[in-house]
Amino acid sequence: MPAASTHPLASSCCPLCGQPNQCAIAAGRPAESCWCMTQAIDPAALAALPDEARGQVCICAACGAPTPDAQQPSAACSPPSPI
Repeated sequence: MPAASTHPLASSCCPLCGQPNQCAIAAGRPAESCWCMTQAIDPAALAALPDEARGQVCICAACGAPTPDAQQPSAACSPPSPI
């Protein structure tokens, strides 16, 4: 089980590392302009998300960078639910 994140949830911060996630949606831009729409996302990074962050906050490109064994791109950046 991954360690719980100590970073507070903020739509513009990665829930894994607390750094800016560069999420286009959080910045009010179209979803298709988000970095995650064109980059493969490491499934292990998505699995490490705290339950309370799933579907609410996007990870950053550094945390989402695929490991050498990652296979297919994934559109991990979906619009966050309204809070």
